[in-house]
Amino acid sequence: MGHAPAAVTVDGMPVSGEGPSWRVLLLCGSSGTGKSRVGYPLARHYGTPIVEVDDLVEALQAMTTPRQQPLLHHWRTHPGDALLPPADVVELQIAIAEALIPAVDAVVGNHLETDTPVIIEGDYLLPAFAVRDSFAGVPASGQVAAVVLQEPDEAQLLENYRRREPGGGEQLHRARVSALHGARLAAQAAEAGVPVVAARPWDDVFRRVVAALGGASLPAVTAL
Repeated sequence: MGHAPAAVTVDGMPVSGEGPSWRVLLLCGSSGTGKSRVGYPLARHYGTPIVEVDDLVEALQAMTTPRQQPLLHHWRTHPGDALLPPADVVELQIAIAEALIPAVDAVVGNHLETDTPVIIEGDYLLPAFAVRDSFAGVPASGQVAAVVLQEPDEAQLLENYRRREPGGGEQLHRARVSALHGARLAAQAAEAGVPVVAARPWDDVFRRVVAALGGASLPAVTAL
């Protein structure tokens, strides 16, 4: 009697063997929610590259001046603004995300035109952006998907920061900003029809994200 072939995994994560139904996946969420911890296993699962919006910001900052793109340089030119009231910081984050739309639009349009799948993840992605009819002049044709990863608990966000950046000092204000930012993104996602996935429990978040994207049912696995 034959045996079923063993599941193919990479670093313990299942590899689907099938391409994704989308060409571009936007993995949204506020800071500290675990986007990278989910994004890279997703990239391995679907066999796609991953682009971090932070890298786009770095490239654009290298090619522009604060006078040309004040919002993209804001945290460098106004570092003290990180300590503004949380609601004000979130407004700045949303404004920066909107300033980045032309750059992200160009990347999405390029991947649609070349028919090459990619996952784009970052704090500066807006869920409503994913439901456009076209990107850089290229019709979306249902090939752009998005999901928002949310962690509403300030205490958990604080713990996430402490684990990720043990020498980072007090992070309570940052956690409050992240919780509020996450709520804004989740509200926008609800209006746009973009799925929101709770960051916890971590042992099955990968499976839940894949399911939210319309993927096949998977056994519970950890994204850690």
